[in-house]
Amino acid sequence: MGWKLRLGKPKLRLQSTITLLVCIVVVMALIVTEILITNRISKETEKSQAEKATDIARIVARSPIVIEGLSNKKTENNIQSYANDIKRSTHVEFIVVMDMYGYRKSHPNSNLIGLHFIGGDEGPVLKGKEHISTARGTLGLSLRSFVPVYDHENHQIGAVAVGISLEKVNQAIAQSRKIILIGVGVGILVGILGALFLARKIKAILFGLEPSEIAKLLEERSAMLQSTKEGILAVDQDGKTTLLNNEGIRLLHKAGIQGTFLGRKVDEYMPNTKLSTVLKTGEPQLDQEQEINHITILTNRVPVIVKGKIVGAISTFREKTEIKELAEQLTGVKLYAEALRTQSHEFMNKLHVVSGLIHMKDYQRVSSYITKIVDHQQSEVEFVVSRFKDPVLAGFILGKLSNARENGCELLIDGEGNVPEPQQQETTHEVVTILGNLIDNALDAVADRPLKKVTLRFDYYDEVLALEVHDTGLGIDEDIINSLCVKGYSTKGENRGIGLYLVQRSLEKLKGQLEIHSQKGKGTTFIVTFPYKFKK
Repeated sequence: MGWKLRLGKPKLRLQSTITLLVCIVVVMALIVTEILITNRISKETEKSQAEKATDIARIVARSPIVIEGLSNKKTENNIQSYANDIKRSTHVEFIVVMDMYGYRKSHPNSNLIGLHFIGGDEGPVLKGKEHISTARGTLGLSLRSFVPVYDHENHQIGAVAVGISLEKVNQAIAQSRKIILIGVGVGILVGILGALFLARKIKAILFGLEPSEIAKLLEERSAMLQSTKEGILAVDQDGKTTLLNNEGIRLLHKAGIQGTFLGRKVDEYMPNTKLSTVLKTGEPQLDQEQEINHITILTNRVPVIVKGKIVGAISTFREKTEIKELAEQLTGVKLYAEALRTQSHEFMNKLHVVSGLIHMKDYQRVSSYITKIVDHQQSEVEFVVSRFKDPVLAGFILGKLSNARENGCELLIDGEGNVPEPQQQETTHEVVTILGNLIDNALDAVADRPLKKVTLRFDYYDEVLALEVHDTGLGIDEDIINSLCVKGYSTKGENRGIGLYLVQRSLEKLKGQLEIHSQKGKGTTFIVTFPYKFKK
């Protein structure tokens, strides 16, 4: 699978982009808000001023002074003084009282009293209708409220016009808008500062990475997760699955576990995963064996800790069969190499003897010594090759014979019949693992004994192979015999205890058995039996 990523060079960095976008949004929102609020305030201000003018006009229209003045011309002079008093106390532009013909009975300019009302908008009020209008009169453009005046018999006898200068109205609106603009300015400033803070905060959360860099890391992470040969499973702090790569899905399917995994709690489909324990304790679990239905996996579980807090856990796992095959192959190769090294070392010593005899010109002894070596070697080789038909196994045993002689030990091979070549080559690796570890342990057991003797006996019958390794060592205490095959258990010190564990695992693969018999001071015997189908 190939992974490609095409990214254009960004014009703006993430921090600049976030700052710019937030500032634009804040400014646009505040401008629209200012327009809407200003329009509303303008209307409300005009409405408020109009209501004020109407209220004043109604008060004046219902005043006995005005009613009497319009009803009785003898007292109409009182209308002017009354109207001016009301005008001064209410701060309006003008209060004009007119008769039914539109002639003024009061006006801020006394010279205009008796003249016809100017503006042309007094018509409806003289017909008994209250109304509000905007018109230009002798005092300029004003907002006017007209209210009819009725006598005691409910006959209209005139009208009252109260005017408020539109300039004052606009000044009130401008004052309100000024306050709004100050608020908008403060809002924009706060928005810009907030945008800068937000941009820096997001940048810090993203570890200073740009979106293109994050995308690249995500692609690389996906490629690595899907190309690895190990299953990778990640869960959050609640134990819910957040990640499972293709190899992990394959292994779960192989174990018979189906369905959707992401978002599910791991304990629902893998009850013995122990990831919940890692989440609680925060302690990693390394190189742990775990059974998933019918397969065994080797898994590592580690917590994910961020700022001292456990936020999840990750498990990597692989089928143990694959790892075991690799380990056992490496063990076999190691044993082969050791056998060849021993044999090479043995013959090097013999060559030194031959070289010394030749240097002494004792050719008779050279000939006799070589003949003896050849006869012994030939007889030994012929015996082993005739008994073990598998060349790899025969070569391995010859190497062990040489190794025993080099260490001053006697390795005897006994048995009846022949051991044929196995049907499957993997069986040879298992047999080499078993014999190699048992013979090595036996040679170690007799290393410090007066009688350094190890006996290898083999019997093959009815497609069952029995191998017996006996040593003349000190023997093994009965109370520790059952612990010998436990991984890491050893009486020889630290970093040991692997040999018999590998023997036990190989026998499990071959479906064989191991018996251990030991007597204190008389030695130990290891007997292994397992099915052994031969190659036809």
